[in-house]
Amino acid sequence: MTLLSLILALALEQLRPLGNRNRVWLLFTRYANQLERNFNAGSNRHGVFAWLMAIVPPVLVAWGVYVLFFRISPILALAWNVLVLYLTMGFRHFSGAFSEMSRALSEGRDLDARQALRDWTGQPTAELSTEEMARLAIEQGVVDSYRHVFGTMFWFVVLPGPVGAVLYRMVTMLGQKWGERSLEDDQFGRFAASTSAWLDWLPVRLTAASFAVMGDFEDAIYCWRSQARTWGNYANGILLATAAGAIGVKLGDPLRQDYTVRYRPELGLGDPADPSFLKSAVGLVWRCVLLWLAVVLLLSVARLLG
Repeated sequence: MTLLSLILALALEQLRPLGNRNRVWLLFTRYANQLERNFNAGSNRHGVFAWLMAIVPPVLVAWGVYVLFFRISPILALAWNVLVLYLTMGFRHFSGAFSEMSRALSEGRDLDARQALRDWTGQPTAELSTEEMARLAIEQGVVDSYRHVFGTMFWFVVLPGPVGAVLYRMVTMLGQKWGERSLEDDQFGRFAASTSAWLDWLPVRLTAASFAVMGDFEDAIYCWRSQARTWGNYANGILLATAAGAIGVKLGDPLRQDYTVRYRPELGLGDPADPSFLKSAVGLVWRCVLLWLAVVLLLSVARLLG
């Protein structure tokens, strides 16, 4: 049922992309905002309580509905899994932006490419060159592919029913919303950040290993070992360095934004980024998705035979 749920959800998402701002997650975002307004007193224990209030009820509902449907009919349980995955996992969340960027840059429509990249990443793009836009798009796409595909797939396979998908998606949303705070004296988001990092530890490394296996293995492993720690966010550094080595492109490096230069470490080996590498990055992600599905198939067969 796990493999079939993943395949059906990916197929449904390709036929009818849901997009990032679907109503379910907008509702959860409003709920999280309400909890923050009511419980944020700047202490860690308030953050823990608000995190539990945000996470536990939806997870219990997802698990309870799955158990109820499974008792009625496994087909209903399968349909529930597919629906939850459709809402929590999505290749098209980033591949559509990739395709739009690639077409615009290939056709020389730099203004359209800047607009698409700004809408996608939320970063200023007016001063970026073609190479810088390609670099930023690949970086955003690699991170989004992990958030929306591989991380969700991993926890869906590990935990029973749709619990893992719901848990991972909500924990990462709270980690980004509450955990990424600049005020050192605000401890409210500390638990959300640490929990999100804990859930990411293993799937980030498995995703990076998949990039290496499905790309240039030697360069990918070298970049992982020698460059990942230079990136500010180590988990993202692992993903970006490995992906850059796997497809033979240089990422990182300075960007011109807001009338200044934003200095960043170099990631990857090989050629400077150009629009052709956008397709290479999408191809790498798709190959890794197929690899993960094959691994899930082998695990399912082994479970049946065992």
